Amino acid sequence: MMDPYASQRAMRQMRRTAMQRSVIAVLDIGTYKIAALVLKLETGAEDLSRAGIGNMAGQVGMRVIGAGTTRSSGVRYGEVSAMAETESAVRTALQAAQKMAQTRVDHVMVCLSGGNPRSYGLAGDVEITDGLVGENDIARVMAACDMPDFGAGREVLHAQPINFVLDHRSGLSDPRGQSGRKLSCDMHLVTVDASLVQNICNVLKRCDVELAGIASSAYASGMSALVEDEQELGAACIDLGAGSSSVSIFIKKHMIYTDCVRMGGGHVTSDISKGLQIDFATAERIKTVHGGVQATSMDDREMIALSGDSGDWDKDRRRVSRAELIGIMRPRIEEILEEVRARLDAAGFSHLPSQQVVLTGGAALVPGLDGLAARIFGQQVRLGRPMRVRGLPQAASGQAFSSAVGMCLLATRPQDEWWDFDLPVETYPARSLKRAVKWFRDNW
Repeated sequence: MMDPYASQRAMRQMRRTAMQRSVIAVLDIGTYKIAALVLKLETGAEDLSRAGIGNMAGQVGMRVIGAGTTRSSGVRYGEVSAMAETESAVRTALQAAQKMAQTRVDHVMVCLSGGNPRSYGLAGDVEITDGLVGENDIARVMAACDMPDFGAGREVLHAQPINFVLDHRSGLSDPRGQSGRKLSCDMHLVTVDASLVQNICNVLKRCDVELAGIASSAYASGMSALVEDEQELGAACIDLGAGSSSVSIFIKKHMIYTDCVRMGGGHVTSDISKGLQIDFATAERIKTVHGGVQATSMDDREMIALSGDSGDWDKDRRRVSRAELIGIMRPRIEEILEEVRARLDAAGFSHLPSQQVVLTGGAALVPGLDGLAARIFGQQVRLGRPMRVRGLPQAASGQAFSSAVGMCLLATRPQDEWWDFDLPVETYPARSLKRAVKWFRDNW
């Protein structure tokens, strides 16, 4: 039987090569912007010995030495819709970042927000033969997990062991070297449309760079926007992008669920454009400068000039009140947040010990959004900025760069995935499992 994860293993190898060369780039391909960051890895990057399963193996210090962003084109809902346009935009962002870094980059890690991601919770168990858990037992217990039948045209993006149980002792992050008779493992599997991954690979090939890794932007955003306590106790990270809004749930420092709503800030802009009959660029500017979700009595009097160049003098010099603008924006933002809430409810988020919700992404900058979200989710809600990374320019440190910064963290401290272990190759039973996070109630 062929190794189903040969491409993932090859990417991990590329990452190791990049580590030895001490330079790697990360790329966030979004619907509104494409961001590229070049990382300089500190000395000792060659030592990639594992620190522990899932606990950020092989940590490496890093510093951002180059950054480049450009307006995205050829991308819709986080997916490639026009190959040549996307290639041109990716090339522009990479060249800007390389010029600032004054170095050439051969290896790139990418995060994806589209592809209709689906989450599965898997479980498997094996008997320990010689009483001590070894590397081989970890590989065996992962191979024993029942693979869901996720259908043709889907590719596994993440497959992470997130909990081990050794003879009824649960919550172990690394059971190697411990004594026991029966080892069980809980895994989180994320699949996406294979065509999206293939398109991204083709775009990077045409840009003359090697793909050294691929991750879900929901995962990357959670890694950078959630503080350590939130990752440990349980929190949801909602990355509100332009074309799609990614949802991820973390507990015990692992992502245990992810989903995506195919709506975002771009839909709000589109509503303004249609409602006020203005072009998209003007609508985006008005949304950014005057937008909001909470109307007050002042907003009836605050008038916004709609400058246009249609040639119709009266139409180009119209003014609208801020209250009218909020009246257009609020229903769409409510719809996005209600849809996100439905996904969290389906995942069993209400059963976690902590129900913190963190909003990040470019569309989270709308004033008053956190107050509206707190009413819809009924939990503690805060706006999350990405973690500070050394050398990150001020312009790239806002909410819109959460997933790009998260990719920096994942490039230098990857969590162990299924393909990092030499698994015994055997046929897996194609038995579908529920997507729920049910076993959290049992284990934690």
